[in-house]
Amino acid sequence: MTENSFSLESYSPLEIYGVNDSNLELLREQFPKLKIVARDEALKVQGDDQDIEQFAQIFNSLLMFYDNYGRIQQSDIMTLIGNVSANEEVSSFKEVNADVLVHGRNGMMIRARTPNQQVMVQSISSNDMIFAIGPAGTGKTYTAVALAVRALKNKEVRRIVLTRPAVEAGENLGFLPGDLKDKLDPYLQPLYDALRDMIPTQKLLGYLEDGTIEIAPLAFMRGRTLEGAFAILDEAQNATEGQLKMFLTRMGNSSKFVITGDITQIDLPRNQASGLVQASRLLKDVKGIKFVMLDNRDVVRHKLVTSIINAYEGDKK
Repeated sequence: MTENSFSLESYSPLEIYGVNDSNLELLREQFPKLKIVARDEALKVQGDDQDIEQFAQIFNSLLMFYDNYGRIQQSDIMTLIGNVSANEEVSSFKEVNADVLVHGRNGMMIRARTPNQQVMVQSISSNDMIFAIGPAGTGKTYTAVALAVRALKNKEVRRIVLTRPAVEAGENLGFLPGDLKDKLDPYLQPLYDALRDMIPTQKLLGYLEDGTIEIAPLAFMRGRTLEGAFAILDEAQNATEGQLKMFLTRMGNSSKFVITGDITQIDLPRNQASGLVQASRLLKDVKGIKFVMLDNRDVVRHKLVTSIINAYEGDKK
């Protein structure tokens, strides 16, 4: 009798085993000759070599499926077992629709939802740096994070770096409670929210812990070279000219940079110019850099957001 062990260190056992071990019980039913024992972050299997080898193929494919889709249902397990039994590739699970960027949690398909978001997706393949400029709610940040997660999953980059300038939008940081991290986290929260939609919780925590994904204020980028990274500078309208130049020149080999911002919502003091405005003028004709301009038609939030944006723009005329 042979024993094999499968590590679940990077996964949440609940999400793999299912509620009340329902997924695990289904596997036991499908492999009645094997003794399958769950031990927190490890699954131990005892039985004949041939049965264990078949189980290993199924279970490893199951983890690959979870990496792609962020969920495992009993119907998925049965389909996977049927495919492997028929010697079909696990890739048959992959979505036929090529426009799906990543499969988020609970099987949610994340894709470009507007024409200009689609331009962002198309542009990143032929440009190492893109600027996505447009009003609130147009999905600039979300699409950029989805592109970064896709690149990481496809092993096109080794890590993701997400950053924002810590600029006060009419509020004073000094009066917020807590230490520096507590004060800065509210500025970085939208980046965490997007990642949570796209990466299972345990895997995301692991990525954050080992530095595969880094989220930090813009000031922390100084003096670094970002090699093999997908870097996103969000809210770039609040970076000064010097800060934005500093960030852009961090770019190393085998990297992709996406800079997002809304030049109608600049929170910098009046005596400081926005680096995003300057970059739009200086870099618009540089080969390898693409500017994607999103507008009110790309708003994917509540329909009232479009009306609000139109009202404010009309008031300026």
